[in-house]
Amino acid sequence: MVRLPDRSGTRSHRRPGGPRARRAPDRAHGAHGRRTTRTPGSAPTHRDGHPGDTEPGRIAALRSALTGRIAGQVFVLQVVIVLLLVVAAVVALYLQVRHDSTHEARNRSVAVAQAFANAPGTREALSSPDPTAVLQPRAEAARKATGVDFIVVMNTDGIRYTHPKPDRIGKKFVGTIAPALAGQTVVEEVNGTIGRLVQAVVPVKAPDGKVVGLVSAGITTKNVGGAANRQLPLVLLAAAVGLALATAGTALVSRRLLRQTHGLGPDEMTRMYEHHDAVLHAVREGVLIVSGEGRLLLANDEAHRLLNLPEDAEGRHVLDLGLAPDTADLLASGRVATDEVHLVKDRLLAVNQRPTDVQGGPPGSVATLRDSTELRALSGRAETARERLNMLYDAGVGIGTSLDVTRTAEELAELAVPRFADFATVDLFDAVLDGGQPEAATSLRRTASSGIREDAPLYKVGRQIRFVDSSPQARSLRSGQAVVEPDLGTAPGWHAQDLERTAQVVEYGIHSLITAPLRTGSLVLGVVSFWRSQKPEPFDTEELALAEELVARAAVSIDNARRYTREHSMAVTLQRSLLPRNLPEQSALDIAYRYLPAQAGVGGDWFDVLPLSGARVALVVGDVVGHGLHAAATMGRLRTAVHNFSALDLPPDELIALLDELVGRIDQDEAAEGGNAPVTGATCLYAIYDPVSRKCTIARAGHPPPALIRPDGSVEFPEVPAGPPLGLGGLPFETADLPLEEGSRLVLYTDGLVEDRERDIDEGLELLRGALERAGESPEDTCRVVLESQLAAKPSDDVALIVARTRALAADRIADWQVPNDPAAVAEVRAAVTRRLAEWGLDELTFATELILSELVTNAIRYGADPIHVRVLFDRTLICEVFDSSSTSPHLRYAAMTDEGGRGLFLVAQLADRWGTRYTPEGKVIWAEQPLP
Repeated sequence: MVRLPDRSGTRSHRRPGGPRARRAPDRAHGAHGRRTTRTPGSAPTHRDGHPGDTEPGRIAALRSALTGRIAGQVFVLQVVIVLLLVVAAVVALYLQVRHDSTHEARNRSVAVAQAFANAPGTREALSSPDPTAVLQPRAEAARKATGVDFIVVMNTDGIRYTHPKPDRIGKKFVGTIAPALAGQTVVEEVNGTIGRLVQAVVPVKAPDGKVVGLVSAGITTKNVGGAANRQLPLVLLAAAVGLALATAGTALVSRRLLRQTHGLGPDEMTRMYEHHDAVLHAVREGVLIVSGEGRLLLANDEAHRLLNLPEDAEGRHVLDLGLAPDTADLLASGRVATDEVHLVKDRLLAVNQRPTDVQGGPPGSVATLRDSTELRALSGRAETARERLNMLYDAGVGIGTSLDVTRTAEELAELAVPRFADFATVDLFDAVLDGGQPEAATSLRRTASSGIREDAPLYKVGRQIRFVDSSPQARSLRSGQAVVEPDLGTAPGWHAQDLERTAQVVEYGIHSLITAPLRTGSLVLGVVSFWRSQKPEPFDTEELALAEELVARAAVSIDNARRYTREHSMAVTLQRSLLPRNLPEQSALDIAYRYLPAQAGVGGDWFDVLPLSGARVALVVGDVVGHGLHAAATMGRLRTAVHNFSALDLPPDELIALLDELVGRIDQDEAAEGGNAPVTGATCLYAIYDPVSRKCTIARAGHPPPALIRPDGSVEFPEVPAGPPLGLGGLPFETADLPLEEGSRLVLYTDGLVEDRERDIDEGLELLRGALERAGESPEDTCRVVLESQLAAKPSDDVALIVARTRALAADRIADWQVPNDPAAVAEVRAAVTRRLAEWGLDELTFATELILSELVTNAIRYGADPIHVRVLFDRTLICEVFDSSSTSPHLRYAAMTDEGGRGLFLVAQLADRWGTRYTPEGKVIWAEQPLP
């Protein structure tokens, strides 16, 4: 009978040169079962009053332990470590005291010298007839009050005015004073007559900065560190007490260790472990010892082999070892079991288990395992059937996890290897990869490949393949049924595909093949090939049926991914066609933008940059809630509407209101036709920036607020009234006017940048603030930093981002005049414009500009109202604007031959590149633009 260890906290170890060494019994028993203690040179003595318990026996045992036993070695080692720690602590304290003393002396001498030098009356005393009479009492009083050894006041030649010893007054100061004469503070350590000291020299400066004298203060380091030195004996005493306590504690630990090891030396314990290990691992039954808490304490080699335990199994809970649930539950429960049969991997094990605490032992259990090979044949077929059912189940849940054709094909290949085949390849028609309908006459492309090794001579992924008619793949595609080739070495139809490559495949060891078409209804998407190399048996008819079932399930997922790819491509194409491809040219803003579609589908985020009259620029950002074609189409309609409304030069709040009415009408049309859900939830932000006034007017409808980066780098979110989302109606929209310095950056974005399922918008805005504070000055750098810090790897919503850095139209490129309500003033306007165009070097435009302004100013005088104002802007174009307080808008008409007037605006339209009217709260502006020569 093998006696097993009865301690529950010791892990096994490896025995050198043999199998795992396990812990030996931790009780040594005498001939009658009583515990014994051995001492060198004597017979074992019992611990029940026999000679082994006498005082000489104890002394001899302790001496033996100290000279060679484990407990004695531990005792000596621990005492030495504690002693070294105490010595190190004392040395460190001594060095720290010396360092602190010097540092304190430097600080105190500098502080006293500077305080005395800057004290009231010191500078005046230096210029008095007898500086010593004034300064000597003060210096002595300050020296005694501060505890320094001396305070010396001297002139710029170093002649002392004060000194603790009066006989040294009038003599030259000993020390370095040149840096102090230059206005600096000097601190140095010297060996004086009173010992090692630190002295500082500081200048006394006149109001104009000139050095008129010097003050030196010094103190010996022993006076500073005296307190610490006096505490050193106390520290040494505490260290001695700590050493004594540590030694006593170590002695107690060593005595307990001596009892635990029963006085055995290392050689005796090693020998006992070796005997125990040899017997334990020689048996052909698995042996497991489990503690009362369910942790594995010991497992012999046979148990490791039968249960396929990891190397670090000992010490871990049995439920964490990856065992079958029923086996793990049995071992963790500790219940009695007799020949219970458990299926572990491909083995049927008979398990016997008994508790270890029946006769007062430690809590836990011992289990033995036997490999019941005679039952293996009976369970083989059931195991095969179960494995195939498990594989089909895994195919149902593991294939098609994403709506990506290539990834779905890869999931099929990865599932089949190595559970069903050694290699698996998936070949799809090119049209399927793009979401289209496959054509039988076209070639296929290897989309996925998986194998037990990477060096198989099969076609690589991405290779375009056209199978010959005699190949198994071509026959499978034609018939729509799976085909098996049991022996590839004797399959001439397969060899005809590629004589050189097929020979390499056979030489590699691949000997059997099943091909199955990926078919959904009458549509064939491609073909799947399963290759076998390791098992000598060829694929059989049962495996052929399994391959058909497996491929049929995967075909549905691939077809779904194909359909999604088609719909997604259509939506992306529609969306990108509706977004701006190039930004228009303008001079008011430096603009950078980013648009990132969502990974899950196409959304309705959009943006635009729209040049307006008067060198102004409109920025618009919008978001249609939802994804898919409906959101993209609605986004296109809203973007087109904004283009049309902006052509009317409407204020932001009025444009948003018109957009709100449009969305309401769209919802009514959808509801009347029983179509898609309403567009409620669409948001928009519209901003107009004027480079002349450097003012930005903003209105928003349910959209996140803009961010503003000032030229100094500070970031803020301006207060812009938040109107309701588009389509709700009934509530007015308000605007906010933001004065912007030149170089400010306005950041507009959609909610996908600052909000997702894992964070709310407040947290997102704070993260955006931090990113904008770190961003560079250019709009491109700002876009890059924001996207790198804000976006997840796969954003769930579209993101539109615009960063616009403001420019200002220079004052020398702006000309304006107030025009009196008098027709004679038109000539003065023409003359003033002619002079300004000459200054700008635009003489070629003088004639046309005079005609344009003559007609516009004449109309304003005749049909408008005071005040009348003319402004000319020299930008990318020459812009002429005439302001008046009338809201009546002129219109272009064709005058008859007999009409005396009515040709003014026609003439303006012919001479100008663009012209129009915009309304302001004070009236209207008629403007005309001419291209620069």
